[in-house]
Amino acid sequence: MQSLDPPSLPPFKLQLKTGCPIMCLRNIQPRIGLCNGTRLMVLQVATKVIEARIISGRHAGDPVFIPRITLQPSVSETPFPMARTQFPVRLAFAMTINKSQGQSVKFVGIDLRNHVFSHGQLYVALSRCTSSNRISVLLSPEDDNTTTNVVYPEVLQ
Repeated sequence: MQSLDPPSLPPFKLQLKTGCPIMCLRNIQPRIGLCNGTRLMVLQVATKVIEARIISGRHAGDPVFIPRITLQPSVSETPFPMARTQFPVRLAFAMTINKSQGQSVKFVGIDLRNHVFSHGQLYVALSRCTSSNRISVLLSPEDDNTTTNVVYPEVLQ
């Protein structure tokens, strides 16, 4: 069971330290800001609960407690039924373009060695930063340091 890593579950072995950034993977308590994609900073880790501070969104700065919950992957992900009781969080030193939508961050680094694959993603990635001089972009030297912004003109007509 420990070696199975279905995509819908957090990693089996989660090593957290005080001060590390994490991302909530489930809508636990939307009313207080604990939603899927919320970024938090770990304040303290106990056996059954994580004390953290929300670092993004309307509830930034609020302290919260994240309990261990029972998670089950979908039937198609494993050949047998399984459940794990674990924290619904993942380390968040980096995030995908889709997860970053709606977030504001101080520094942005974008890896464009492979082209962005859908309409609007390059805009979303570049617009997350609070200042344009804190954006770093990694481009492929084979493409003459350029990238393609995927736009489908037929959708815009």
